[in-house]
Amino acid sequence: MQSEHIFKQYDAELEAVRAKVLEMGALVEQQIVDALEALINANPKLAKTVIKKDHLVNALEVQVDEDCSHIIARRQPTAGDLRMVLMMIKTITDLERIGDEATKIARFALKTYETDRAWSPRFAEIKAMANLTRDMLHMALDAFARSEVTQVLEIAHMDEEVDAQYQMTIRQLITFMLEDPRTITMALEVLFMSKAIERIGDHAKNISEYVVYMVKGKDVRHISMEKMEQETALD
Repeated sequence: MQSEHIFKQYDAELEAVRAKVLEMGALVEQQIVDALEALINANPKLAKTVIKKDHLVNALEVQVDEDCSHIIARRQPTAGDLRMVLMMIKTITDLERIGDEATKIARFALKTYETDRAWSPRFAEIKAMANLTRDMLHMALDAFARSEVTQVLEIAHMDEEVDAQYQMTIRQLITFMLEDPRTITMALEVLFMSKAIERIGDHAKNISEYVVYMVKGKDVRHISMEKMEQETALD
């Protein structure tokens, strides 16, 4: 009976940490949505809210990291449980960095609309890229919540699309700068923001790859799309 009690307590501890990771993911996902909303619709109040909430993301990272360290020290997890704990430690690092990128976008939104500019950028392409990375993050978190790897390959393909859109944005910005030197300052800032969005996609892809490691014990980082398709196929 005592052994059964210990197992139940252990499972409850794992589930509590898992819930915190998902809470952190939901918060970060909302940060992306709000930062983009602030940028597209010139909402400085919302941009400031995104910046202020960054400390909540950081606090959750610290909490989960401490919880995982305690579980490793006290419970000495093995096999699937150990992979889950390691996966969560890696995931919160990527989530925290996504939060930082969302904060960068919010700061850019403030700077854009609080300063008199000679040229304002078109955000249609940027919005499409940001929405794609947000979808990637949502799918990666859903894969973690369900312990499923069926969407990982799709996320990898979406990351390639984000990269392609980022390269297209670079070419457009270079054209703007060559045609009108007055756009150089703003174009460079849009470039930095586009890079922040592209990095969000990279972090979301990382999280999806950690799910594969957690579920199947296979490391799918830095492998070809064909190999990833084999590794994520249903057994």
